Amino acid sequence: MKQERNTKVLKIGGFSHVLIGGNNPIAVQTMWKDALSPSDLDKAAGKIESLKALGCDILRFAVPDIQSAGLLGQLTEMVKMPLVADIHFDHKIALRCMDFPIAKIRINPGNMENRDFIRIVLEKAASKGIPIRIGVNAGSLPKDLQARVEAGMDTAAALVEAAEREISIFEEFGFTDYLVSMKASTIADTISANRILYSRTDAPIHLGVTEAGPLAAGVVRNTAALLLLLTEGIGDTIRVSLSDTMENEIIAGREIITAAAAVCENKRLTRRGVNIISCPRCGRAGFDTHGFTNRWMFKLYALDKNITVAIMGCEVNGPIEAKNADLGITGVGDKVLIFKHGKVIRTINADIADHVFEEELNKL
Repeated sequence: MKQERNTKVLKIGGFSHVLIGGNNPIAVQTMWKDALSPSDLDKAAGKIESLKALGCDILRFAVPDIQSAGLLGQLTEMVKMPLVADIHFDHKIALRCMDFPIAKIRINPGNMENRDFIRIVLEKAASKGIPIRIGVNAGSLPKDLQARVEAGMDTAAALVEAAEREISIFEEFGFTDYLVSMKASTIADTISANRILYSRTDAPIHLGVTEAGPLAAGVVRNTAALLLLLTEGIGDTIRVSLSDTMENEIIAGREIITAAAAVCENKRLTRRGVNIISCPRCGRAGFDTHGFTNRWMFKLYALDKNITVAIMGCEVNGPIEAKNADLGITGVGDKVLIFKHGKVIRTINADIADHVFEEELNKL
């Protein structure tokens, strides 16, 4: 397993920024799920603060037109989190975004191929100190590479070639503040493409499996690809792409990094925040683990505490199975047990369980 990665370090954002690459921790990203509207900016700013508390480091927005660019620009001035503009087709949208304190621009080599337009974007990005992500997707490769894939070319090789072509253009124009992503909807192509590029560039790499599916399927597919790559030292930022909420994308990303840290000694794989262990529930369940977990999950993940919390289904095995937990809860009948490190500290009525749990949590 590779333990160090000698990549360039990029600063994503201005005053409130994230460093990626080098030996910096793996950054977790998600993507805003809806179109912005002028009336929603205050609400969006509040939502972004909650995503930041949950563990999101960088947030990307689709910017399909000039109006969207202006709205995203306004939002960048309302929040501290680095916001990224995702641009397809029209270089003028990228230029407009850079009139604001945007943290990063993503462009797709498959649909922005005019060299003069790319040069203009790079010149403005350089003057503003804004890095650019070369974002290659298997579903939107340059037309000649699409044709070659249809004729039998390996998809991973096509992803790498598309990325290297764009890198060559960037460097020809003297622009070096770039990172790269190569995303496919298959696990094998994602792994293969990133392994190849990792051996050929010192650019930071953003990882993800695109169009990965709904919650369960998407988490499994992303974990299969990202866990392996991260333990090999490949990857500097990740996004777990799901047909689900931004919150679950963030939590899944955090958990994948935590899992990688458990099997690989690498200081970039830092575990942060609360570790939740919970019972799947069975026929002898005396406590509604599903309901309690749903009520408390986002609150727990937002805490800046390196603790383990156990949510167990019954008194038979709960405290013993979770004896290493800093705080736990289980129940039987109309009684709820609060325990620490396997020892029951309080037995209470079910109707005050959330209140008492919060009291004990605040003591940690």
